[in-house]
Amino acid sequence: MNIRNTTAKEKMLKKIRQALLQKRENPNPAFEDSPLYKDEEDPLDVTFAREFTNVAGQFVYCDGEINLIENLIILLEKLKLTKLYVWDKNLQKFLDQYGFPYHKHRTDFDDIEVGVTACEALIARNGSILISNADASGRRLSVYPPVHIVIAKTSQLVMDIKHGMALMREKYGNDLPSMITTITGPSRTADIEKMLVLGAHGPKELYLLLLEDRF
Repeated sequence: MNIRNTTAKEKMLKKIRQALLQKRENPNPAFEDSPLYKDEEDPLDVTFAREFTNVAGQFVYCDGEINLIENLIILLEKLKLTKLYVWDKNLQKFLDQYGFPYHKHRTDFDDIEVGVTACEALIARNGSILISNADASGRRLSVYPPVHIVIAKTSQLVMDIKHGMALMREKYGNDLPSMITTITGPSRTADIEKMLVLGAHGPKELYLLLLEDRF
């Protein structure tokens, strides 16, 4: 029995040695130089909107500040939500200009319905939103509320995450935020019986209001 096993093992090793000794042409000689992604023909905003909606994000284009406020009002009325929390100082200043009501304090956090934040960049390639804890929204406002609304500008659109990181280096230099991450659609899981569930570990709904600022 042992002799047969040894013989079979030796035969297998002999075949392996012979295969290793045979020189074959690389079937994919240009693999390392080939691009990881295909070239995108659509503009950045179109590419981002397509990929963002593909991961269950809700995309709203706004051609100006007034249009953004109008869309925000329509959205909140549609969702029938009123407890809107905004901690980012720039967003607070923007909403104050139009007398838009929101909560800026950090008490009664358990009652929050909607969190509104800014972002660092929009990654068009996969429809992701690059965020950090550098602003007042911190780590909580994009995770805890059941509805997350991001207000971004078209000038923040980039193709890939490396371009998003380049924007952050221009902004922060070597003093990068301690938390940098991407959001790709609403929170989801399929751990239970392979059934997709939204809002399992974070917001159930994610909205992106994109303000045109490239005029």
